[in-house]
Amino acid sequence: MRVATDIGGTFTDLVYVDEDGHIGVAKSHTTPPNFEEGVMDVIQKSNIHSESITTFIHGTTVIINALTERKGAKTGLITTKGFRDVLEIARGNRPDLFNVRYKKPVPFVERYLRQEVEERLNHKGEVITPLNKDRIKEIIDYFKKENVEAIAVAYLHSYMNPSHEKETVDLIKELWPEVAVTASHEVTKEWREYERTNTAVLNSYVKPTASSYIDRLDYKLSEKTSDSLNYIMQSNGGTTTFEQAKETPIHIVESGPVAGIYGAAVLGEILGEENIIAFDIGGTTAKCSLIEKGEVKVSTDYYIEKNERSAGYPIKIPVVDIVEIGNGGGSIAWIDDAGSLKVGPRSAGAVPGPVAYGQGGTEPTTTDANLITGRLSPKNFDYEVDLDMVKQAIDQKIAKHFHMSTEDAALGIIRIANSNMLNALKLISVRKGHDPGEFTLVAFGGGGSMHAPVLARELGVKKVIVPVASSVFSAWGMLMTDLRHDYIKTFIRRMAEADLNELNEEWDKLEQQALTQFAEEQVERENVMFSRFADMRYLGQEHTVKVPVPNGKWTTETLEEVIQRFHTLHEKNYTFKLDGSPTEIVNIHLTAFGKVQKPVLKEMEYNKYRLEDALIETRKVYFEEKGWTKTKVYNRHKLSPSHFIQGPAIVEEPSASTVIDEGQTITVDLYGNLIIDTGVK
Repeated sequence: MRVATDIGGTFTDLVYVDEDGHIGVAKSHTTPPNFEEGVMDVIQKSNIHSESITTFIHGTTVIINALTERKGAKTGLITTKGFRDVLEIARGNRPDLFNVRYKKPVPFVERYLRQEVEERLNHKGEVITPLNKDRIKEIIDYFKKENVEAIAVAYLHSYMNPSHEKETVDLIKELWPEVAVTASHEVTKEWREYERTNTAVLNSYVKPTASSYIDRLDYKLSEKTSDSLNYIMQSNGGTTTFEQAKETPIHIVESGPVAGIYGAAVLGEILGEENIIAFDIGGTTAKCSLIEKGEVKVSTDYYIEKNERSAGYPIKIPVVDIVEIGNGGGSIAWIDDAGSLKVGPRSAGAVPGPVAYGQGGTEPTTTDANLITGRLSPKNFDYEVDLDMVKQAIDQKIAKHFHMSTEDAALGIIRIANSNMLNALKLISVRKGHDPGEFTLVAFGGGGSMHAPVLARELGVKKVIVPVASSVFSAWGMLMTDLRHDYIKTFIRRMAEADLNELNEEWDKLEQQALTQFAEEQVERENVMFSRFADMRYLGQEHTVKVPVPNGKWTTETLEEVIQRFHTLHEKNYTFKLDGSPTEIVNIHLTAFGKVQKPVLKEMEYNKYRLEDALIETRKVYFEEKGWTKTKVYNRHKLSPSHFIQGPAIVEEPSASTVIDEGQTITVDLYGNLIIDTGVK
C-alpha cells in the first residue's frame, strides 16, 4: 500500500492506494506544534493497516512555518573576508521605490554572528589566497561562547570551486560535531553571492528544526509500520528521502503546495488536457500555477515574504512557479481603518478555526459565509454547528457596520475572497500573456470546487475539472510523483566559442553525480531519466531564459538548434528576438528523475443509482443578483458518467462542495472527475 500525507494550515490530508488500485482518503485536523501527531491521527482515522504501508510520502509546512515565525536555530555565518555584510547590503533594487522610509528586510543572522575568514578564489575558481584554518578555529570557539546552534559557510566563487568550503566544513565537524552546518555549494552551485549566501543561511537556520521533526515522524512511523520506504515532497515537484531532507531541508520549503500542482499536470496528461491552471484553495491559503503543454514551470528565482512593500528573502533552489495568497476557508473577514471590508490574510487556522467549528473562534471567516449562504451544509461538519452563533458573528462584525442583512454581508465576504483569488489567477495567466480561454482549470483543496466555477467564468475559462478526492488532491499528487533531484551549475560560455568537449564533460559530471545519489537511494540505473535545460541570454543581458536542450553528446548542430530554441523562447517571453546577436549559456541544469511505481487511475464502475437517487435535498442557496434560490443538492458518491446536472446545483462530498450557477452544467467522466461547463463561449 502507498500512502501520502499532506500537512496544511488547517487540515492534514491522507490518500492511499492499495495493490488493486483502490483509492481511499481521510482528513483530520492539523496539530501544531507537534505536526507528526496529526499525521498519526489521520492514519488512524483512515482505518488502514499501518503495517501494510510499503511506501510513505509526506508533504509538510514545518520548514516554511519555522521561517515565517522565526522559530529556527541561532545561526552563525562564516564568509570570505570583506563580505560580512552581503546579507545586509542585499540588492539595490527595491519594490517600494518612492518610500523614503523604506527598510531592507532584516537578515536572519545578526552582524555579530557574521564572521570573516582570510581566503579568496577568483571567478574561475583558482585559489588566490589559501584558507586560514587558524581563523576558523577562533570563530568556532567564539560561536560556542555565543551558544550558536547552526553554522552556514559561504565563500566567494565557491560555486566554481568548493574546496575551501569543504575544508571548513570538515574542520567544523572535527572540532564541533554536534552543530548543524551547511556549505553554500551543498544547496546551490549558481552564482549571485547574496542569493547563495542567504540560501545557505536559511538552510542552516531550519536544519535542527527539520532534523528534529523528521526524526520524530520517522520514529512514530517505525512504531506502526514495517520497513516502509519513506519519502518527503520537495519544492521542485519531486520527492527525496528523509535522510536527504534532513541535510538540505530548504528544498522542502514549499513541500505541500507543489504536490497538487504536479498532480494537476499528471491528471491533465491522463485526460488529454495539455494546458492547465491548477487552483488549490485550502483552509489558510489559495494557490495557483500555470501548466503549459504539460510542463510544470520550475524556477530558482524564489522568495519568501516578498510583496509590494518588502524585497523578501531569496532562496536559490528549484521551486515550482506558484502564486500564493492568504485567502482560504479559514480567512478572517474584517473592517480596515478606512471602513472597507477585507478578507485574509489572517486565518483562524485549525485552532480555534471558523466560528462554525464551535472551538472558540469568534471572527467570521469565508467558511462561515459559505455556510450562511447555503453553499455548505451543517451536516458535513465534524462538529455540531451553532448557526445562530455564526449569524451573530457576521452580524456584529460585518453586517452592522454596513447596515445590511446577514446574508448580504456573508455574500460580501465571498465576493471579496473571490476577487482576491481572481487577481491571483490573473497574475499567472493574463498578466503573463496567456489566454485563459485556452486553459482548463483543475480545482482542488477543501474550497477549490466551491469557488472555481464562478471564478472560471469571470476569468474566461470554459472548463473546470474537479478531480476525485479533490479536498485531498495534493496528497494524491504525491502518489504520482517520482524521486527528483535538480543539479544546476553556473557555467558561463559564449555559444559561438563553446568547447563541445568541455560542455559534454560538464553534462557527464552532472549525470554521474545524479546516478551516485540515486544509487544511495536504492534506485536502479534503468529507472533514472534525465532532462536538460540551459539558462541562456543575449550578450550584455542580466537575466536569462530557461531553454530545454537535448540529452546525449552535443555537436555543432546541437549548438545551432539550442540557439534557435533560445531565440523562439525569448520572443515568446519578451515579444522580441535579436537574430544574429551573440548568445551565451549562464547555467546548465540537469533534472534527474528516479522512476517509482505509481498507481494506475481506474475507470469508475457504473453504479445502480439514477440521478434522482443521488439527490440529497433541495435547499435555498443565496446567489448574487438572484437572492435565495431553490437549489438541488447531489451526493457525489452516487453519481455516474451517464448523469447530467444543470445549475444552479451543488454536488456534496464529506469534505468539499461543488457549487455551480445558472447556465453552468456538470457531467461525470469515466474516472469519476466532475467536468463543469462554465457557460463561457
